[in-house]
Amino acid sequence: MTRDRDDVIEQLEPYRRELTGYCYRMLGSAFEAEDAVQETLVRAWSKFAGFEGRSALRTWLYRIATNVCLDMAPAAQRRARPMDLFSPGSATAPDLARLEERIWVGPVPDERVLRGDPAEVAVERETIRLAFVSALQRLPARQRAVLVLREVLAWSAAETAELLETTVASVNSALQRARATLAEGKVPASDPAEPLDEGQRALLARYVSAFEAFDIDALTALLHEDAVLNMPPYRLWLRGIDQLRAWWLGTGSGCRGSRLVPVRANGTPAFAQYRPAEDGDGWTPWGITVLEITDGRIDVMTNHMDTERLFPLWNLPTRLTADAAGV
Repeated sequence: MTRDRDDVIEQLEPYRRELTGYCYRMLGSAFEAEDAVQETLVRAWSKFAGFEGRSALRTWLYRIATNVCLDMAPAAQRRARPMDLFSPGSATAPDLARLEERIWVGPVPDERVLRGDPAEVAVERETIRLAFVSALQRLPARQRAVLVLREVLAWSAAETAELLETTVASVNSALQRARATLAEGKVPASDPAEPLDEGQRALLARYVSAFEAFDIDALTALLHEDAVLNMPPYRLWLRGIDQLRAWWLGTGSGCRGSRLVPVRANGTPAFAQYRPAEDGDGWTPWGITVLEITDGRIDVMTNHMDTERLFPLWNLPTRLTADAAGV
């Protein structure tokens, strides 16, 4: 029995990463995605004896994962970003109300969702961007599944119809409606993030240098005029260099003295931010900052602040010492 169980697990485990990417796009949360994949594999393991190869193993697993995600997908509150829900705020009178984690689209480590096939990874990276995943959450769950299966994973209409136990005509209709909804939302493009070109590497080096020095002039010089800063779980978001300058010179000045550690998140450049520890001994976690870059300048900065759960996803230390920070 143990050997049979191990054999089944050995067959299922190679699909974990791609299933996590699928579930992340469906649910907008790395934590919910991992829960969904775990539930998928448990169900598959328990039903494996009756599977009998009537369809491809991958198709069967995606069918289970889709059903799990449809059960989990929230009906009343789909995950979003602050920019999707509220008007921009004021840096001089900031609304720092904290909302529940389940409201927000969260970040995900690249290594947990991206596969190594160069032919697929460019599309996969583009479709785990925060802006794209947020746009997906506007779709009804079944439309979301159709769009991801057809346009991200390149399944045929017939394969998608089989998985969703519906007709090809229904799949094509759902895809058309999903495309129209995304087009209305005008998901912004961003510069390709990997591999980084020389200009992007220089931009990120200047960003780190300016932020760690807390040189606001140098920092704002790297931004678009209408750049956005948002900080889930706070509902506040700010737009424009004047607002961002006022924020960093006011309420956001607590970031002075921070250290940034590069990480890989959502297919775009990202950093783990550590602020000076209150006890004066090194730096402690403050947030995971995901950057979106367009036309060689920073367009969106999203600082996710659920550090107790997020930092372990990247295996980040709970305290940064002077040696680790290169000081």
